[in-house]
Amino acid sequence: MLRDITLGQYYQTDSVIHRLDPRVKLGGTLLFIISLFFFQNMWGYVIAAAFLALVIHLSTVPFRYIVKGMRAILFLLLITVAFNLFLTPGTPLVSFFGGHVRITYEGIRLAVFIALRLCFLIIGSSMMTLTTTPNNLTDGMEKMLRPLKLFKVPVHEVAMMMSIALRFIPILLEETDKIMKAQIARGADFESGKLVQRAKAMVPLLVPLFISAFRRANDLALAMEARCYRGGEGRAKMKPLIYQKRDGIAYLCLGLYLVAGIGIGRL
Repeated sequence: MLRDITLGQYYQTDSVIHRLDPRVKLGGTLLFIISLFFFQNMWGYVIAAAFLALVIHLSTVPFRYIVKGMRAILFLLLITVAFNLFLTPGTPLVSFFGGHVRITYEGIRLAVFIALRLCFLIIGSSMMTLTTTPNNLTDGMEKMLRPLKLFKVPVHEVAMMMSIALRFIPILLEETDKIMKAQIARGADFESGKLVQRAKAMVPLLVPLFISAFRRANDLALAMEARCYRGGEGRAKMKPLIYQKRDGIAYLCLGLYLVAGIGIGRL
């Protein structure tokens, strides 16, 4: 399951979405996620699904590769749907255990909306990282957070930390998978037993994982210091971000989606 997580990974290919300015993708992802919380009917999610399908098609990233990232949140998704399905008051449709447990119309509606919202949120966020390199992601964050410099916020350092944290996700997942396989080969059991026993079985996994994470962080800090990294002041960009015509078209498409999605989704 760890190998199925696609958040933080980059899928290298040449597509229109890959060539977009990272600021467009960062802003578009943020607005897309925000728009999901404005929908009050199914038509809004239909428009969001069509917009997301268009982005996936233009990115040329295999749909199967994107969807496999949903396996990691399947358990969380089922729990969320179950809680909303059985605990939402309203018009009862089906009753269990003498009427103590009920499935209501409002519960079904809310559970479907929450499931769609969570799936679209994960896929939309994954699309941003799958089509944007870590360097471009850092530059885009720094550009978008530049107004915060007026309040003495270290924008470059914040963007660098966020990018490194995002980049470490697939690295740590791969390291976790290696450690888990090594522990299983030595007789460790992570799947059987009660919840407390399974939690105790995770200790041999967490200790070497934390040690590996601190070692990687220390190596990264030494490498940055050896290259005379002193923050963002006075640093020039080899490839400065410049808006192109395709970025303007992307903003226009995003604006049309927001108008159509929020306008129809709130009817």
